[in-house]
Amino acid sequence: MKIELQCPVHNSYQVQQVGGMFDVSIAERLVTTIEVEDPPVDDGSWQIGCIVGTSGGGKSSIAQHCYGDTLYHAGDWDENKAVIDCFGNADIKAITAMLTAVGFSSPPSWIKPYSVLSNGEKSRCDLARALLSAQGGLVVYDEYTSVVDRNVAKIMSAALAKGIKSKKIDCRFISVGCHYDILDWLEPDWVLDVNTGMVDRRLLRRPSIELKIYKCHYNNWRLFAKHHYLDSKKLSTSSQCYVALYDEIPVSFCSVMSNCGHKGRRRISRIVTLPDYQGIGIGKALLNFVADKYKNDRHRVSIGTSHPAMVQSLHRDDRWILTSINSSENNKGTTQKTKGLRNSIVIGRKVACFEYKGCDRAEQVGA
Repeated sequence: MKIELQCPVHNSYQVQQVGGMFDVSIAERLVTTIEVEDPPVDDGSWQIGCIVGTSGGGKSSIAQHCYGDTLYHAGDWDENKAVIDCFGNADIKAITAMLTAVGFSSPPSWIKPYSVLSNGEKSRCDLARALLSAQGGLVVYDEYTSVVDRNVAKIMSAALAKGIKSKKIDCRFISVGCHYDILDWLEPDWVLDVNTGMVDRRLLRRPSIELKIYKCHYNNWRLFAKHHYLDSKKLSTSSQCYVALYDEIPVSFCSVMSNCGHKGRRRISRIVTLPDYQGIGIGKALLNFVADKYKNDRHRVSIGTSHPAMVQSLHRDDRWILTSINSSENNKGTTQKTKGLRNSIVIGRKVACFEYKGCDRAEQVGA
């Protein structure tokens, strides 16, 4: 494939000076030719692709030439509205599901204006809006992860890949950008490197994520409190607390309390992961580690949650058993048995309760 790019030259006095100083020939138009291998067509045979190369190499022009109007540029957000109100006529369940799928699973941040979010949170909002607008088609995303910290870019890419490959995100996706560090994390089916002009169809694999988990002081909750969907002031100072570190950075927090009136029982009172590190299972890994620790100490461990993503995750995990669904209206709780779980997974104060049973010995040996 050969693309010819042209731009006009405004022949001013300063332009003539630059031409004379640096021996640059001045023509009426500058012409640049880009020659690369054709990227795959949008035929549904792949899920994720990448167009990558140095700045000014013609990545956006190639994407526009090959995929036309599917090239997405982040648009403006209304300063006077919450993020959750800026997705047009999309259904609230579809919006929250997409935000969660791209790793932005923090209801307290959903109700804030876009302008006050971090760069990582903004990038995930832009991504969620692009993916929702695709309606099962193709999204070609220009300047992908260009303004976020590189650790955040990797986690964001892993969350996106996980969502697409699990079918939670119903579309095909092409990232267009200058960063090579996200390729292994995004796990694309093909990569067009503009620097070489070649398409590589080698399947990449995401690097492993190693966490360090420590028991910590109650004060560590301050770092995570504002990202939890419950009232942060209600965490008991008697809680036993744990923190997970990734690359020596605290990224997830879990607290455990005695279950009043039930000797030998423990309750997970908080589990929260920082927004920049959501979407790849870090919080769930910390939760299972802590629950397994207490189970090995002969405690029964339970958790109650109303967060749709956590409810779904626990329901799919054989290590957890759904015990009840508590409906709450005006702070008065009523309990239903497990029948009706599907109806409980909504935005609202309906709480699904689970108990940890862990893995049997055979599963642990095979792990």
